[in-house]
Amino acid sequence: MKLLIKNGRIIDPTQNIDLKGDLLIENGKIVGFDKNIEINDAIKIIEAKGLWVLPGLVDIHVHLRDPGEEWKEDIESGTKAALYGGVLRLACMPNTNPPNDSPEVTSYIVKKSKEKGYVKVYPIACITKGQKGEEITEFGRLKEAGAVGVSDDGKWVQNSEIMKRALFYAKHFDLAVISHCEDQNLSQGGQINEGIYSAKLGLKGKPPSAEVIAVIRDLILAKEAQKSVHLAHLSTKEVIPFLKWAKDEGIPFTAETCPHYFTLTEKEVDNYNTLAKVNPPLRTEEDVQAIKEALKEGLIDIISTDHAPHSSLEKEIEFELASPGMIGLQLLLPLSLNLVRDGYLTPLQLAKYLITNPSKVIRIEPPCFKKEAPAEIIIIDPEEDYILTENFIKSKSKNTPFLNKKLKGRVKKVILNDNIITLD
Repeated sequence: MKLLIKNGRIIDPTQNIDLKGDLLIENGKIVGFDKNIEINDAIKIIEAKGLWVLPGLVDIHVHLRDPGEEWKEDIESGTKAALYGGVLRLACMPNTNPPNDSPEVTSYIVKKSKEKGYVKVYPIACITKGQKGEEITEFGRLKEAGAVGVSDDGKWVQNSEIMKRALFYAKHFDLAVISHCEDQNLSQGGQINEGIYSAKLGLKGKPPSAEVIAVIRDLILAKEAQKSVHLAHLSTKEVIPFLKWAKDEGIPFTAETCPHYFTLTEKEVDNYNTLAKVNPPLRTEEDVQAIKEALKEGLIDIISTDHAPHSSLEKEIEFELASPGMIGLQLLLPLSLNLVRDGYLTPLQLAKYLITNPSKVIRIEPPCFKKEAPAEIIIIDPEEDYILTENFIKSKSKNTPFLNKKLKGRVKKVILNDNIITLD
């Protein structure tokens, strides 16, 4: 089958392409793109005037809750939400039940994602057994089973000697190392950002220093090991000077933030709104602005969701008992597009932050429009307004402070190999 996408804004960050034109696909593979493609063969045409045509997005920070907490999310529902959000590849975090600290759990995720998944799934395995921070897992066997990286996400590896060894081992096995940057000695028992709202609501706060100290330690160890560390979900202005320092020092690292950290502030937790409880916490307007500037400067150059589904059982309870986290797979694109609208990023830069840069972290070839590449394409309307209703959300859980709010920017169609999926 030949498929021609006409008159779209074709954006491919792997080739630094941003042009208005046509994209030709045949038998599920890219043939090429040009300003105007004329073809007489039997063909299906998709009119994309006013729409953007991109390779599928890559999200390297997703919680699928499978195995063990499938009432919140599972591989099938999570990957369906990803599809509707334009995320055609994702890496899933290991803090499941049991945690992904063995080849058996990794193999389970790989097998189930092939059987039930709507998009490609890449498992991240634990750095330490049981995420206890005491004994390193078997990186070699985990990689053989399908792991593309290691992380104790949800917990920071507090023991510096163990983290140092993990970086050296991961370097040997060519695995990504993803760090949850939070010194639990400082944040223990914290519920929200330490500041005005923690005082107002009578809740223990998490200080920015918990994040900053973890970042500094990990950067120093990365320098010593000469192994890149990926700093997950950065949230505070206080880390930015140290990212600049690390760049100047030539320390190997990558840095990620999430849409809620450049969109929302701690004001969202007022009146004990558990939907806005997340870890690290939402911070101040100054932090939000600093994160946006860091994205503009390229100090932070990856945007991931930290998609963290929780059922109403974990959210509709007292604030102190509520689980931290919010869903994000269907919010990644509309919220990130605000960075373009507000002049922080160009569409091509945003595509790099959502496709090529995250792919580099987990060492995969990104989706692209190069000749003979498999078709992994999303067609989006960057200007469509809509309300985020529960029916629109494909995750099992609906925990987001954006529920019933207006969003702008929506995925209209997905082309996966020779399948054309219209998203209504």
